[in-house]
Amino acid sequence: MNSAPPYKPQTLAAILARGVIALAKSSDSARADAQILLAHALGRDREWLVANAEGFLNRPQVEKYQSLIDRRALGTPIAYILGSAWFYGREFTVNDRVLIPRPETEHLVDEAVAFLRGRVDPDLPKALLTVLDVGVGSGAIGCSIAAEVPNAAVAGTDASPAAIKVAEHNARRLNVHARCKFYVGDLADPVNDRRYDVLVANLPYIPSRDVPVAPHPVGFEPHQALDGGPDGLNHYRRLLTAAPRLMRPGGLLLLEAAPPTMSGLEALARAAFPMARVEARSDYAGSPRYVKVAS
Repeated sequence: MNSAPPYKPQTLAAILARGVIALAKSSDSARADAQILLAHALGRDREWLVANAEGFLNRPQVEKYQSLIDRRALGTPIAYILGSAWFYGREFTVNDRVLIPRPETEHLVDEAVAFLRGRVDPDLPKALLTVLDVGVGSGAIGCSIAAEVPNAAVAGTDASPAAIKVAEHNARRLNVHARCKFYVGDLADPVNDRRYDVLVANLPYIPSRDVPVAPHPVGFEPHQALDGGPDGLNHYRRLLTAAPRLMRPGGLLLLEAAPPTMSGLEALARAAFPMARVEARSDYAGSPRYVKVAS
């Protein structure tokens, strides 16, 4: 009868070093990834790892950590392994049914929050301001806006019922669920009889031929949340047909895309809102990232 060999205790530092080596070929941030995963496996923070580098781990701890390292070595994004991602200073639950929120998307929240705060009527300070988040995904954009603007009521739509469940969970987690309502449906169809102060969308914008596949990290994200059709603008083309009737007078429209598709998106927005101020705005790296339409 075979039995498992006796477990030889290993230090945290030694286990971490093995993790770094295992990820070296698949990650540009192998050490950081290995630290994050070890902290997660142990239920500790990274500062604790440093302070206890010479401490010993038991077999179950090592096996749990190794399983996380194996997933990351295959290309699985850290956020999916952890089950969460940080966005706009808050932690959001994510899984492989939703996109992982990107730092660049925080610009949309910045713009929306600043606009809504400036739109408050001093005579009616508690009047609800309305926001529509089309393609809500995890709820990162809509829930962040609701958390930052106490009198904002957010509607979110998504074609994926699984994504809507994640958004609802995050709204409860951030205690903004009373002001957030989510609908399953195509683009703005579920709410096309209403009008909004802010309409924000981060729709699929990658041209079909360019959608990454695993083991590229983006290839692990839901295909329908990435594929924007032949030129990356199919979904925005349809949304912009409806957008003018969804906006309140003087409202704000924010549309995220990527540098290669920005000129096309800007042209579509100008055609839909010929009398509005339309401009392409840049991200933290100075690359064109979203279109802003002040109607």
